[in-house]
Amino acid sequence: MSLSQARHLSWWHIIRLGLIQTALGGIVVLTTSTLNRIMVVELALAASLPGFLVTIHHIVQLARPRIGYGSDIGGRRTPWIIGGMFILAIGGIGAAFGTTLIPQNHWLGVGIAAVGFFAIGVGTGATGTSLLALLAKHVASERKPAAAALVWFMMIIGFAVTAGVAGHFLDPYSPERLLVVTSTVSLLAVLITLAVIRGIEPAPAPSAATEIEVAASEVSAKSPFMIALADVWTDPQARLFTIFVFISMLAYSAQDLILEPFAGLVFGRTPGESTQLAGVQHAGVLLGMAAMAASTLLFKSRGASLLRLWIRGGCLLSAVALFLLCWGGLSSATWPLEANVFLLGTANGGFAVAAIGAMMVLASAGQQKREGIRMGLWGAAQAIAFALRRFFGHRGS
Repeated sequence: MSLSQARHLSWWHIIRLGLIQTALGGIVVLTTSTLNRIMVVELALAASLPGFLVTIHHIVQLARPRIGYGSDIGGRRTPWIIGGMFILAIGGIGAAFGTTLIPQNHWLGVGIAAVGFFAIGVGTGATGTSLLALLAKHVASERKPAAAALVWFMMIIGFAVTAGVAGHFLDPYSPERLLVVTSTVSLLAVLITLAVIRGIEPAPAPSAATEIEVAASEVSAKSPFMIALADVWTDPQARLFTIFVFISMLAYSAQDLILEPFAGLVFGRTPGESTQLAGVQHAGVLLGMAAMAASTLLFKSRGASLLRLWIRGGCLLSAVALFLLCWGGLSSATWPLEANVFLLGTANGGFAVAAIGAMMVLASAGQQKREGIRMGLWGAAQAIAFALRRFFGHRGS
C-alpha cells in the first residue's frame, strides 16, 4: 500500500521526522548554549545580554498558534516544516555573525544577533509546531505516546551530538571557527530536513483534496485567526491543558536555575562536579522517556490512562525529588546527591514526553482541521514559561 493510501505513518516515517527534531536541536543548542557561553566567557559580556537574546527567541514563539492556524488552513505541514528550518538556519548563522561583530561594533553586533534570535524563534515555532501537528494527525492513537518519546529523544541526541562535535571544532576559539561551525550545522540541518521529509505527509486523494479546499475556504471566510483561537479556547479540555502546560513547564525549567548553584553552595561541589550533575540528570531524563514509551507500547489498550498516570506521577515524583534535595542539604553533607538528581531527571523525562504525547492525542480530538492551532497554543504556553524562567533567572543573577 502506498503512503498516499496509508492511514497512519509507520515507525520508519516517525523516525525520519525525529531526524528533523535532531537537526532542529543541533541549531538550537549552538545558539542558546554555545553563543551564551561565548558572550559571557570569551567576550566578557554581562550574562543579561545573552539572557535577553534567548528571551527574544522564546517570546517570538507566541506566534505558534498563528503558525499552526496557517498550516491548518493550507492543509499541508511539509512547506511549513521546510520553510521553518530555512528560517532557523538563517537565524542561527545571523546570531553567530552578530556575536562575532560585538567586539568591533557592539551595538551593530547586538542588533544583528537580536534579529538572528528573532528568526530562530520564528523558525523553531514553524518547524516544531508543524511537525507535531503532522504527527498528531497521521500517527495512530496507540503509537502517539511512544512517537512523542522517540522524537524528543532524537532532539536530545541533536543537543548532545552537536554540543560534543561542535565543541571539538570550536577549540581553540576564534570568530572564524564559530561562523564555520554554525554555518556547517545549519546547512546540514536544512539538507537533512529536505532529504527526510520527502514523501512523508500523505497526499490527499482528489475527492478529499476538494473537500479540504472547500473546508479551508469556509474556515477562512467564517473563522479568521482570532475567532479560530477563541473556538479552541472555549474547549474546556484545551483551555485547562494550556494552563497546565504553562505551570508545569515553568516549574520544570526553573529547576535548571537552582540545581548547579545548590550543589555548589550547599554540598560544596566544585564547578566541574556540579556540571557533571547535568549529565546525571539527563541520563535520568532518557530513562524516564524510555520507560514511558515502553509502557505505552506494552499496554496499548491503556494508553490514555497510562499518559495520565505518567503526567501525574512525574509531577509528584519531581516534587518529592526536590523535597529530598532540600532535606539532604539540611540534614547531611553525605547525602547521595547523584542518586537524588538521577531520580529527579527520571521523573522529569517521563512527565515531559507524557505531556507531549497528551498534546498529540488532544490535538487530533474535537474540531477538525485544528491540530496546528492547538499544538501552537500549547507550544506558546511552554514558550511563555521558558521566557519567564529565563527573564527572572537572569534578574536574580
